[in-house]
Amino acid sequence: MTETVFTNARIVLPDEIIHGHLVLRDGRIAEIGKGPAAGEDMDGDLLIPGLVELHTDHIEGHYIPRPKVFWNKLAAIQAHDAQIAASGITTVFDAIRVGTDEDQTITVDDMVELGSLIGEAAETGRTRADHFIHVRCEVFAADAVEGFERMADNPRVKLASLMDHAPGQRQFTDLDAYRTFYQRKKNLTEEEFQAFSAKRIADSEQHSDRSRRSIASTARERNIALASHDDATEAHVEEAVSYGTVIAEFPTTTEAAEASRKAGLSVLMGAPNVVRGGSHSGNIAALDLIEAGRLDILSSDYVPFSLLQAAFQLAGDKVISLPKAIQLVTSAPARAVGLLDRGEIAAGRRADLVRIDDRNGAPPIVRAVYREGRRVA
Repeated sequence: MTETVFTNARIVLPDEIIHGHLVLRDGRIAEIGKGPAAGEDMDGDLLIPGLVELHTDHIEGHYIPRPKVFWNKLAAIQAHDAQIAASGITTVFDAIRVGTDEDQTITVDDMVELGSLIGEAAETGRTRADHFIHVRCEVFAADAVEGFERMADNPRVKLASLMDHAPGQRQFTDLDAYRTFYQRKKNLTEEEFQAFSAKRIADSEQHSDRSRRSIASTARERNIALASHDDATEAHVEEAVSYGTVIAEFPTTTEAAEASRKAGLSVLMGAPNVVRGGSHSGNIAALDLIEAGRLDILSSDYVPFSLLQAAFQLAGDKVISLPKAIQLVTSAPARAVGLLDRGEIAAGRRADLVRIDDRNGAPPIVRAVYREGRRVA
């Protein structure tokens, strides 16, 4: 039996903060107590649960750090993992895309291999955080179903989302926003942009419905949690519910967020949306949903540290209490995907912990990160 004691800490529990100590045994939280104890002095720092991240696109940036530059996949996973852990994230769902355009440099083979190597890295001690896989399914693409079926055999796959980024769909009902995002990103002339958009629309009309039905069916068979993406209307939510969806990722309107909550879905929004004060696509602000009590989960999306930053920003601005803000990035995402052994500081839970110095101004400083009681960052 291994035992560790942390003392002189401000411990963030689900509904309160206490000044006291924690006893860890064999990777689990054994005791929580008020007041001092003999052990490692936390110097009055906060102890919070390890963050749980359900949707980060961050790994692709390490694999392809520049256009047409492909990094060693294992090295890319380790670099991604190091930044994840240093941001206080102890459980991460790496978002891997299936469904490709003809001009994309990432293939289905690349994604399948990357997913396999994530498992290999985790099982051979290369990673600090606990890694699972979230398959982002671009349903407008002709090969989305094939790509998902090849990924679905990977035991690390625990979540899949159905998304359609064609113009006029979901996130891009505003065609001006689509133009701003894709024409600039791909450096297209007006003629090239019009051809690109027309092709995306045609592909969506041909493939999206079939892809959604097929992928949802496979996800149910494999016990893979399902998320909708960028729902904008009640009809979108009704469709998502019919597929067995449990998470509504990034609803773009208040109408869709309200319908999702009413239907029992967990509503997820981006932490960068909170930090920046709004959506980069011009959709609903996450802060509006938090203030209305219609948001359950935050995701770092494309900036790993934003998860911690957003939680402390919400508490610092007195939008919600720190324990409630921490729940958005710990226990709520863990529950949504059935990881009931982590996400809060409670007896019997995994000793996934983050030591935070919040006394030197914003943003907070990560002093140490522990996974199952072992320091990893």
